[in-house]
Amino acid sequence: MSLFRLLLLRSINRDPPKPAASLLLTHFFHNVALNPTSENPIQGPPTPPPPPPQRSYAFTSAEEAAAERRRRKRRLRIEPPIHALRASAPSAPPTRDPNAPRLPDSTSALVGHRLNLHNRVQSLIRASDLDAASLLARSSVFSSTRPTVFTCNAIIAAMYRNKRFNEAIALFHFFFKQSDLVPNVVSYNNLINTHCDRGEVDIAIQVYHEILEKAPFNPSPVTYRHLTKGLIDAGRIGEAVDLLREMLNKGHGADSLVFNNLISGFLNLGNLDKANELFDELKERCLVYDGVVNATFMEWWFNQGKDKEAMESYKSLLDRKFKMPPPTCNTLLEVLLKHGKTKEAWTLFEDMLDNHTPPNTQAVNSDTFNIMVNECFKLGNIEEAIKTFKKVGTKPGSKPFAMDVAGYNNIITRFCEHGMLSEAENFFQELCGKSLSPDVPMYRTMIDAYLKAERVDDALRSFTKMVETGLRVVASFGTRVFSEFLKNGKNLEAATLLTKMGEKEPKPDASIYDVVVRGLCNADELDKSLDVLDQMMKYSIGVTPALQDFVRGAFGKVGRTEELDRVLNENRWRFPGRQPRPFGQSPRSPSGHAEMGGWQSSGSPQMAGGQQFSGPSQMPGQQSLSWRST
Repeated sequence: MSLFRLLLLRSINRDPPKPAASLLLTHFFHNVALNPTSENPIQGPPTPPPPPPQRSYAFTSAEEAAAERRRRKRRLRIEPPIHALRASAPSAPPTRDPNAPRLPDSTSALVGHRLNLHNRVQSLIRASDLDAASLLARSSVFSSTRPTVFTCNAIIAAMYRNKRFNEAIALFHFFFKQSDLVPNVVSYNNLINTHCDRGEVDIAIQVYHEILEKAPFNPSPVTYRHLTKGLIDAGRIGEAVDLLREMLNKGHGADSLVFNNLISGFLNLGNLDKANELFDELKERCLVYDGVVNATFMEWWFNQGKDKEAMESYKSLLDRKFKMPPPTCNTLLEVLLKHGKTKEAWTLFEDMLDNHTPPNTQAVNSDTFNIMVNECFKLGNIEEAIKTFKKVGTKPGSKPFAMDVAGYNNIITRFCEHGMLSEAENFFQELCGKSLSPDVPMYRTMIDAYLKAERVDDALRSFTKMVETGLRVVASFGTRVFSEFLKNGKNLEAATLLTKMGEKEPKPDASIYDVVVRGLCNADELDKSLDVLDQMMKYSIGVTPALQDFVRGAFGKVGRTEELDRVLNENRWRFPGRQPRPFGQSPRSPSGHAEMGGWQSSGSPQMAGGQQFSGPSQMPGQQSLSWRST
């Protein structure tokens, strides 16, 4: 404490001041404490102090302080503090239990390269090239872009639909047992369905128990549909009933199709009472059930020759006023048409059109129109088939059905089967005018019809359009079409088409190249066949020994064996600067000598002194795949 303050305290204690003097001293001490540079009466006048710093939190009035608070709040709303903008440190992910089962992919995994892979596999499946789709999916397991469970399920289901059961089972074990991918319930359902159709119900039951014991999910109603159907087909309907009770005890809802399997099984055994008992139980458990059950009863009554009881079952379903989905109504249409109830079928079809008010209610689909159109063609009523194809509902509020590619494909196929190509072409043009893209089956139908009618130019035009749109040409279809083109003298056109196909991925099958090369050699078009062989070597398609012997015999007759050997040299395509030769240019230069820059006339890169670059040999029949370039 300073001497000045000691003296003041002593004077205060010695002679207490009056209240007014005490208040003055208090103000004095406060000023001294806050501003030591203020004038000291004992020390004399100090040097002039610098201007006092601006105090941001001292206000002359309460109103000024409130205004400052409001200003600061507005500023914080407009410009948040820096710590609010700073990204928080990423929290460590929760530690995963190593003993917890792995979960299958969700739909969010279908993005980027994995989505592109899935789309390529699906395009090959739609083109009926299941071998290429399987190869692409299996090969991607060893790449950085591994397939999702949805891609695996797509190719397994495609194998099942084409009755290739052994390959479907082998693919399941490859993807989910050997390649460490995680299956979902759809994967197991495909496997169970495949085993049931092969008559291996016990193995299917083992797969079901594997789901219960190891899978991180429960069986779905589809699982019980496959198992009950498999057990009933194997004559084990008692076990199917037990499985139904197990499904209900596990908390699953009463599935109409599971009940329908059991009802159909008991009807086929002649046990109508048990079938009715199950039907009554279904109606008790479900206020709204699938009308397929009524279709099952109708089919059984019709087969028993009791049309009255069948139509009573149908009427009881209509009286319930259910909003039935298109698959259910389609089943009813098929049963009615099969047993001659044409009037009732057309009435149901018109009611479906009247109730079609998308997007709220989808009452019809392309299969509905296909059933009725096929019935018209079956009766020979072509005009009625065209009217049915374009028919719409008459009820206010109903909307016309936007026909898809499947519907056009069906009616075009019917026209081609009856030799009515002009009508088929009209509907094909109508399809293209609606911004719909024709698929592979539609092009195949049109091309086959043109070739059958010996309209080769039209077939060539359609095939060219199919190639230009990038649709896949499978080996069986391609070899047959190219054989017809070559047989009708379209040699240059066939070679040009094959060149266009080779420019896209995946490359054409080796069998297509084989057909074209043999056809060109038989037509004495050796230069063109040499170009096609050159493409085969460029794309690593591989020339089979049988084809090599054939072309050596053809070129040996005219003394051009050395020229052929240069084209079949596998090592030359290792050189990175090689450019493809334009189609139609002869592999040999006009003068017969090597060209400038060290390149031989055959296209083989030559170093100084005539030494060729070496390259890896390619096995015959080996093809390049689209996944190599992506």
